[in-house]
Amino acid sequence: MSRNNSVTRIAATRNHTEPMFGSAVGGKLLNDKVWLWGDDNMLPNVLSLMARRSVTHRRILNDKADYIAGKGIAFSESIPLLGDIVGRANGSGETLRSVIARLALDEAMFGNAFMEVVTDSSHSFLSLYHVDASTCRLARDSEHVVMHHDWRQFRHSEACTLPLYPKFEEQEDGTLRTIVHYKDYEPMFSHYGVAPYIAGLGAAAILYKTDKWNIARLDNSFQLSGVMMLDGAVDNEEDADRMVRMAEERFSGNPGQVLFVLRDKGDDHSSRFIPINTSSDGDWKSLHEQSESDLVVAHSWFRSLSGLDYSSGFSTERILHEYEVALNTVILSEQEQLLEPIRQIIGSVLGVDASSLEIVNRPPTRSKPLYMRVWEARKADGLDYDESDPDQQLFLAQITKYNLQSIE
Repeated sequence: MSRNNSVTRIAATRNHTEPMFGSAVGGKLLNDKVWLWGDDNMLPNVLSLMARRSVTHRRILNDKADYIAGKGIAFSESIPLLGDIVGRANGSGETLRSVIARLALDEAMFGNAFMEVVTDSSHSFLSLYHVDASTCRLARDSEHVVMHHDWRQFRHSEACTLPLYPKFEEQEDGTLRTIVHYKDYEPMFSHYGVAPYIAGLGAAAILYKTDKWNIARLDNSFQLSGVMMLDGAVDNEEDADRMVRMAEERFSGNPGQVLFVLRDKGDDHSSRFIPINTSSDGDWKSLHEQSESDLVVAHSWFRSLSGLDYSSGFSTERILHEYEVALNTVILSEQEQLLEPIRQIIGSVLGVDASSLEIVNRPPTRSKPLYMRVWEARKADGLDYDESDPDQQLFLAQITKYNLQSIE
């Protein structure tokens, strides 16, 4: 994509600002009264912890964010300044796609995302920074965002405040700053958005616990739990405890999985192991599979787009079809939600038309265009082809399983 070097020097070289939070810039705490995010103000911590615990949940979150961020940003080459913003969105040198990818992950995980905007009074530059959503809380005046690195141990000296977009406020370093709050709409929740998968939190928790249960079985070498009856004549309780500990260390793969019991002197039976049999293995597996399906549904997602459809295999045609559905029901709307404020900000701060900014989508698998004829596809694959064969004159759209009638 073409660039104009003189414009690049104006927009990028002077763009040496830092984000307000967590840098030497500092900032003032104007208001420490915030709207609680969850009953104890720690809901983001709970959601992020669950995302780190459940394999399936994390995979879906990562894939959704990756699809939404696409493979790059397209723009009109007649406006070189847009190319500069796309290639260097802030003073840290991050690309616009990198910023959007982080916003998309926060939006998918928390139902909320925050972006800091920095410029000066003459609008000589523009910086766009992603702000970790877990550090942000809305001030009670509903006009500012309070940022703090650890809300479990709040300290006034470590917090700072920025106004909500479209209001800018001058900071101590002479910059003008604001923060954009993205949030998913949810009835009865006016301050914060709600994670789109919120109804699937229980399913994510079950997936974590079933995985943890399997790890415990692995640690115990998949031995059946049971009771080990030990013969032994001891004179005091200390000797009895020592004998049990020695047996645990010698015979048990994971102490606590097998209960060791020392027999009384008068018992005639020899030492033996009494297994505690369970038939719940199948139930656990079924529970895990059902929870995985429930979580995928809660995410409004498709198993094939996150590599979860192991049993039935992967059909390229099915993957592309489900990707097309996800594109029109989830991905495009999220992209528009993230891009629209960015277009407005670029237009108002830099004075250029940013309507051409678009995210370039990346399908999950390579495919041939549906308007290609069968013989052309066979030729492209190095197969025998016959241009005069009526069957090979058909378009790929006509022979696909879904038999698309129109191509746009």
